Amino acid sequence: MNSLDDIWQSVLDKLGGDLTPTAMNTWFSDCRPVELGDRVLVLQTSTDFKRSIIRQRFEPTIRAALSDLFSCDFDVTILVGDEVEDYKNSHVSDDTLPEALAYTFDRFIVGQSNKFAHAAAIAVSQRPGKVYNPLFIYGNSGLGKTHLLLAIGQAIRESDPAVKIGYVKGDEFTNQLVKSIRESSQEEFRQRYRNVDLFLVDDIQFIAGKDATQEEFFHTFNTIYEAGHQIVITSDRPPMEMSLLEDRLRTRFEGGLMADIQPPDLETRVAITRNKAQGLGLLLSDEVIDYIAEKITANIRQIEGVIHKLTAYRELANEPITIASVDRAIDDVTRTGIYIPTPDVIITETGRYFGIDEEDIRGQRRSKNTALARQIAMYLIRTLTNLSLVDIGEQFEHRNHSTVLSSIRKVEDLLKTDGDISSTVRDITSNIHSSHDR
Repeated sequence: MNSLDDIWQSVLDKLGGDLTPTAMNTWFSDCRPVELGDRVLVLQTSTDFKRSIIRQRFEPTIRAALSDLFSCDFDVTILVGDEVEDYKNSHVSDDTLPEALAYTFDRFIVGQSNKFAHAAAIAVSQRPGKVYNPLFIYGNSGLGKTHLLLAIGQAIRESDPAVKIGYVKGDEFTNQLVKSIRESSQEEFRQRYRNVDLFLVDDIQFIAGKDATQEEFFHTFNTIYEAGHQIVITSDRPPMEMSLLEDRLRTRFEGGLMADIQPPDLETRVAITRNKAQGLGLLLSDEVIDYIAEKITANIRQIEGVIHKLTAYRELANEPITIASVDRAIDDVTRTGIYIPTPDVIITETGRYFGIDEEDIRGQRRSKNTALARQIAMYLIRTLTNLSLVDIGEQFEHRNHSTVLSSIRKVEDLLKTDGDISSTVRDITSNIHSSHDR
């Protein structure tokens, strides 16, 4: 049972066992489900007369069918005509989980790079609030963090449609907080999230450095956690690497289970490519699938983008899928999508900007200008690539990960206070992306 329509069809099947086809058509042909809320099924029908008959004759059967499905009692609300719009305007659903039916566990391709995070997500969905609370999933963009987050929500909602789910992105949490302050509706904002059974937060890194947001989130987190309800958080990096994150939040995030997702290996990329193509009805040869998987190494979204491009080539231009068309699709996606530069490109462009030899940036020279260039290069490699702190250190004569982390944090602090450094980082980043087009 995957949707509200499925639930309503089950109710209709129950009613159909007691009524003639004529009666079913008379009373329920234009009756449709509007919402399944906190143990309330909201329906819409066309006239007051039909509403009256459904209430008098059939509501007990509808409630009994819902009780059979979910093992709990439900109320039934029946609306007519324009009442639906008024209802939606006056009843903000507690369930803020976005519609994302493609993001389920059975559509998530599991490999060595993500199997631990996947197993943790499955465990949380089966026993919310009982194990791994909070669950903190981290990894670079486009690797499947949001997929797992939404899959947890959908699995829990499927097992208990009455569950209250709060879903929010880190930056949107800030926007909603600011709006609530402006409109003097802080209490309404707090109740929207603090009363949920499942709290899903995507891209938490965006609240770091925002004092008011972190204060509000701290109390929201504590309220939900102390009630024994489940919290799941995603981020592009672990808490220890968020230099502007308050310590009290960092310790709470690290107090649960930390699960990272790494870029997929070749075998997993092949499986992802084949799965995405089949989902769009696109038949690709093994040669083409292997070629895509070998070319795109760090980002699942880019694989999806290439598949969509190839589908468009076939359907709109009636082109056969060849290695040449794959190259064109990859070029289109990487130019308009996410370009992931190599560490060599980043170090080269940083050196060009500062007028410093690449060898000096990688090496041990400690002049003020060279040290700053090295720190910025480390920061840019961390933010623009999928390399770990250890891997970044290898680019700079085997510096250890703590030295790399210290350099990254220093640049982050400078970006907050020094406009010249901000301009420098923007200019180098622009040069890095421009080098892709040279």
